[in-house]
Order: sequence, then C-alpha cells, then structure tokens
Amino acid sequence: MAARSLLAAAFLALAVPAVLCQAPGPAAPKGPPNVTAILEKGGQYATIIRLMKATQQDTQLNSQLNNSFGSGYTVFAPTDNAFNSLKPGTLNKLSQQEQVSLVQYHILPQFYSLDSFETASNPVRTQASGSDGPYTLNITADSNNQVNVSTGLVATRVGTALRDTQPLAVYSVDKVLLPNDLFGVKPPSSAPPAPTKKPAKGGSVAEAPAGSADSAPSGAAAGGARVAGWSLAALVLAAAGSLL
Repeated sequence: MAARSLLAAAFLALAVPAVLCQAPGPAAPKGPPNVTAILEKGGQYATIIRLMKATQQDTQLNSQLNNSFGSGYTVFAPTDNAFNSLKPGTLNKLSQQEQVSLVQYHILPQFYSLDSFETASNPVRTQASGSDGPYTLNITADSNNQVNVSTGLVATRVGTALRDTQPLAVYSVDKVLLPNDLFGVKPPSSAPPAPTKKPAKGGSVAEAPAGSADSAPSGAAAGGARVAGWSLAALVLAAAGSLL
C-alpha cells in the first residue's frame, strides 16, 4: 500500500508543468520615451514632426532623454491646423537657425505636470536662445484650472496631454507659439545720410576768374564783337588807300 502511494506521488510530480515550477523573471525595463513616436501616435502633428526632423531637434531631445533624465522636458505640440492658420510662407521665410529656434521655443528644459504649471515662476525659460538671452514665455492657470501659455504675440490654452509622465510631458496646443524675437515688429532702420557735394581739388569749389567770358555780362560780349568789326574795316580802307 505504501509503495502504491509513493508511485502515485511520483507520477503527480512528473505531471506538473515545468513552467509552474519556475520562478517568474524580472520585468523587461522600459526604454526612454521617444517624442516622435508620441506625436505620431497623436495623429495630427505631422508639421511639427517634420520641423523637428528637419532641424534634428527630435534626435537631440531623444538623446538627452536617453542619456540623463535630469529635470525632464515639456513639449508644446501645435496641431497641423495651428500651422495651417499661419500666413502662407511664414515658415519658408525663416532661416535654418530660425527654424531651430522656433522648435526649441516649444520645448521647456523641465518636466511640468498640469498641476505644477500653477506654481511656475514667470517668465518660463525655453530651450531657444538669442543674442539677448533665452527666449521665454508666460504660463498661468485660471480659476477653472485651465492652463494658458502666452508669448506676448500669441496666447492659447494647453490642451490634451499626449504624455504626462516623468521625464517627458507633451501637451497639444491649438496655436503655434511665435516668439517676439522672431515675429515681433522690427524697429525701422535709420535713413542713410544725404550725399554731400564733392569739393574741387584744393579743398574748395572752383570759381570762374573775374573778367572771364563765363562771368562777363552778355552786353559786354556783344560790345567787344562790334569793336573788333570796326577795327577790321579801318585796316581794309587803309590798305586800299595805299594801293591808290
């Protein structure tokens, strides 16, 4: 009887699937977020994706997220309709460096959740920078907990969060954020000085000498011609008299 029990126990042990006897392995670690993949999943951000790729800002941001999370990053992503509402040719008029600045102006070098925007200290620094320092914008929250972002030229509400987990937050916006440094009214250029009259050699404008034909009155010139005519007639008469 005991032998039969031992055989039954051995049979049941062999019948248990091997997988149940193995301890579960550690979960595969998740990689850093990819901003391009996040925007592509959103489905209406083709223009900002194209700009980020053309200026290599997607590669730069993904590399920074991969190497060191630090304080994280926040991206404001204008929809395709936001870009379509710009005046025709607005983007084409920008130089390569200005396009880089425009993309960087939509990136904050810090992770912001929607709640943390309420305590943001204005002006908020962006990744873009010019000759006068970093480009900034203002972020405020109203009584309805709606977050608003303003550049001084454009104001819009922060919309859907495409991602809001450290180290990257990506928020949809309905307008392109236009920095004043690139799109503000430029001061008028000063008018060129009026050309001056070039002086004659010697340092002063040459004048006609007194008594010259240019300075003599017209009557004097006519009188001189009459005197010359009478002198010639007198010579002719004198010559004729000598022949006679």
